Amino acid sequence: MDRAMTSKAAAKLKADGWSILETTGFMHLVGPLWERKLDDHYEFALATEDKHHNRRGMVQGGVMMTFADRTCGMTARYVSGKEYMATVQLDTHFVEAGQIGDILISRPRVVRSTRSLIFMSTEVTVDDRCIVMANGVFKILKGPG
Repeated sequence: MDRAMTSKAAAKLKADGWSILETTGFMHLVGPLWERKLDDHYEFALATEDKHHNRRGMVQGGVMMTFADRTCGMTARYVSGKEYMATVQLDTHFVEAGQIGDILISRPRVVRSTRSLIFMSTEVTVDDRCIVMANGVFKILKGPG
């Protein structure tokens, strides 16, 4: 994917009310990640680039799993107000391949929340077409360790 395509995707996301999330570490390598809040629901976007391709030239499954994990975890943090969490389980189903240049969208939702666990679900879509379904369980931690 060339720079013009990346710029076009970024311009579309900005025009639609998305803003770039600050990331560090591994997520900084995957991103940029985009975020917006609509009607008290969080949405996340990832504009796929050449760096996201697998050997077949499609979006690498690990990229889509990472995106689902991160967006579910962030939403769990936002909704619970708890800063520290760890993924204890993530079930992922690949429904369809993602193409390089696609803008992936995740709209996570809380399924259930207890004192120590938050159960999350999301679909990763492209143009309202589901390409990944994921369910995760996130453990609320007392601190960063």
